[in-house]
Amino acid sequence: MYQLALLYLACMLAGYGMTMVPVTAVITSGIASFFSIVGGLAMIIFGLAILYLGVKALLGK
Repeated sequence: MYQLALLYLACMLAGYGMTMVPVTAVITSGIASFFSIVGGLAMIIFGLAILYLGVKALLGK
């Protein structure tokens, strides 16, 4: 179960990295805003998954 929690944490960090993509000649502002939205959603979803694992472990199920 700890490996799954670490995987979710890595996914949250990847989502944070997606939100911090700089705008360059290759990555336009439209693509950067898309990465920002997807990264934010990833952080929320995997954060909730980590909370679920924590509550499940706390209750002993």
